[in-house]
Amino acid sequence: MTSVRRDLHGDGGRSRPPRLRPPAHRVSPRAIAHWAIEYLLLWGLAFGLSLGVAAWLGDAEADWLPRWLSDRVGLLPWVVGAAGLLMVTVAPVWRYRVHRWEVSADVVYTRTGWFSREWLLVPVSRIQTVDTEQGWIERLLGLATIEINTASHTGSSEVSGLPAGVATRLADDLAHRAHDLRDDAT
Repeated sequence: MTSVRRDLHGDGGRSRPPRLRPPAHRVSPRAIAHWAIEYLLLWGLAFGLSLGVAAWLGDAEADWLPRWLSDRVGLLPWVVGAAGLLMVTVAPVWRYRVHRWEVSADVVYTRTGWFSREWLLVPVSRIQTVDTEQGWIERLLGLATIEINTASHTGSSEVSGLPAGVATRLADDLAHRAHDLRDDAT
């Protein structure tokens, strides 16, 4: 009796890991402005501090610093400024291209990350709370963030950069669906 083994996947018997498709929805394009303003404030503060440090170390007798560093302390604001400019111009657009979200009948699906990507699937039945947050920059731009919490910290998710109305409706819908699913399970 002869046995014939069939290669159903066409990969020589090696199974391939499943490929996740991107979630269906992007965040609001206004999220680019939100992230750019946040980075501008953060890097503006860092630039101001670097100017102060460079001025302080440039005027003082910094014998405790190595000579090669004290000779180049004036470059610090330039380096911080260049890094900040890069972050303010590139990072928000990059985040917008990567960050996506989707809600299906039984799962909340998000994708985040920069260099390494994180796909997170949160079952609606596991949701304990859904919070809507809105910082002052988000309020100015009409955006909001929803935070989906489960009993497990690693199972919790966040979707930032949503239009405020969408975030409110989504949070309300998820809270009701999670409540209904928990009632059905008892």
